[in-house]
This record gives sequence, C-alpha cells and structure tokens, in this order.
Amino acid sequence: MKEKEEDSPRLRLESYIAMRVKSKRTEQGLKIIDVARIAGLSQGMVSKIENAQVSTSLDTLSRLCDAIGLPISQLFTDYDRPEGTAQLTKAGEGMEVVRRGTEKGHTYQLLSYHRGKKKSYEPFLITMDDASEVFPTFSHPGQEFIYLLQGKIRYRHGNHLYDMGPGDALSFDAEIPHGPEVLLEVPIQLLSVIHYDDQ
Repeated sequence: MKEKEEDSPRLRLESYIAMRVKSKRTEQGLKIIDVARIAGLSQGMVSKIENAQVSTSLDTLSRLCDAIGLPISQLFTDYDRPEGTAQLTKAGEGMEVVRRGTEKGHTYQLLSYHRGKKKSYEPFLITMDDASEVFPTFSHPGQEFIYLLQGKIRYRHGNHLYDMGPGDALSFDAEIPHGPEVLLEVPIQLLSVIHYDDQ
C-alpha cells in the first residue's frame, strides 16, 4: 500500500520543524523580517520553513535556530514522542456503577474506564452519607488502597480497626474481609484503588 504523501516521514519532520520554529519566534516577539536579518536569510526562506514548504540544510537550520534563541540540540526534543492516550475524568463525571455496597447507601463512581489490554486496577470515588446504616464487609481479589478525602471513619480489615480522617491512607490485602465499621463523621468521601494481581 502506497504511503500517503502527507504521512511521509519527510513531511512530518518539516511540519514539526515549522511548528517549533514559528512557536519560538512568536514567543520571543520577533517578526520574520527580524529573524531573516539576524540569521542572514531571506524573508521568503524563513516563511517557507515556517510553513513546511521547503527542506532546509543543517547549516540554514542552525543559523535560524541561533537567531530565535533555540539551541539546535533542543529542536528535536519532542520529535517522534508517542502521542499518548491518557484519559481525563473531570470532577463529577465518573461513571456511576453498582457494587455490593450500593444498596447500603454507598455511591461508587468509576474514575477510569480504559485500563490497558487486561483489567489491572479499578479506581473508585466512594461517597457515604448515612451514619445510622450498618455496612457489610467485603472480600475480593487484589490489593486495595484507600485515601480518605472527607469525613471520619472507623475502617475494619480482618480483626483490626483503623480510625481515619481526611488525608489518611490505608492499604491492604483485599481478600481479607474489610469495610467501614462506623461512620464517625458524614458525609464521607474516599478514593479506593483496587489493584489486581496478574491474571
């Protein structure tokens, strides 16, 4: 299959150089005429480089970089850097899901839906607001990390009880029964991250 012209490495490189040069020039508050004069190049050549319309020699590129204060060693720093596919979940936009604690007054918001080729972790924002409710204990595979954001809670893990306030964190083996024992101060909001062992 013939490679599309706009996807060729040569044109990608020229577009990258054009973007970096123009960005640095405008950041420095320089006009094309100023850069051309300092670098000893024609305005037309500088304009063509900034619009990815010409391939340029290393000597010309070096003079141009000197004129705009961009070390040529830094020019290609970000070239060929992977695109990245991070997922941003804005406040309040987590996907509400049903889990065992839902019927007991827990609200679960799943904060990340894309976790690679296999499920390796699940991050939840959990909200509890009924101090009179009796809560069950949970047991499931993996390691769990909880971080209390708001309120106060007495949390059970096995035979141990932990009093937690905002900023406190607890990590444990999630196969051992665990869960809130007493809601000391509501509303409670905590971040729970469950990491699953290799499956």
